[in-house]
Amino acid sequence: MKRLVLEKAKEIIVENNNINDIKLEEIMYGLEGLYLTIYKLIIILIIALILNIFKEVIIFLLLFNVIRFFAFGVHAKNSITCLISSSIIFISLPLISKLLVFNSFIRIIVSALSFVLILRYSPADTEKKPIIAKKRRLFYKVCSVLVCTIFIVSSFIVRNNFLCNSLLLSIFTEALMICPFTYKIFGVSYNNYLAYNVNI
Repeated sequence: MKRLVLEKAKEIIVENNNINDIKLEEIMYGLEGLYLTIYKLIIILIIALILNIFKEVIIFLLLFNVIRFFAFGVHAKNSITCLISSSIIFISLPLISKLLVFNSFIRIIVSALSFVLILRYSPADTEKKPIIAKKRRLFYKVCSVLVCTIFIVSSFIVRNNFLCNSLLLSIFTEALMICPFTYKIFGVSYNNYLAYNVNI
């Protein structure tokens, strides 16, 4: 199915645009990522509907992607691994956020650990999307820390237990996804921008 959709899209692009092979490859890479994202999202939302946690999953996804946008993080090597890991994360964590109540001590520990990891390791790039420019890396780091801080402060202010848990678990999950050991678990390279600095 994926191959059929992408091949059709490629035909349309080639027929209607005069672009070189490099530009075409970049466009197809983006389209493949978009296709996989939509496909993965549909599967997760179907499971959420079945488990009656659709609203909770939507909220958690929104919160997570805010910090993910700036901190980046690990990507699975293939679509199957990505689908399985994403489904586990984005179904189990909203469930946990909905059902459990964390005491102040746990909240403080999760907040502190998340802040330290995001301050230390964000932004964490990928082999296909290295963040080479130092100014861009600094910008993303500052934004990541700022978003993390806002989430932590908000989690201690809001009265809604689910929202409070979601704020903390979203940044904690992202903090884990930018750590070097997570990259090792998924078998992908870390600090990819350094290779470009060496070459330059």
